[in-house]
Amino acid sequence: MSLLKDEKGQGAAEYILLFGGVIVIAIAALIIYQQYFANTNFRSSDDITAVRSSVSARQNI
Repeated sequence: MSLLKDEKGQGAAEYILLFGGVIVIAIAALIIYQQYFANTNFRSSDDITAVRSSVSARQNI
């Protein structure tokens, strides 16, 4: 009967299932957004220029 009451491994199994689910969701998101990341040029200077021009345009209004 003591074998049925021993639940020490249950918490570890739940954490494994939780992290497994998170990993599956992360991989699915990477596959879905793969096209976006492949065709995007990540240059911070372009982003900074766009933000600055947007802010200056709003200040002139």
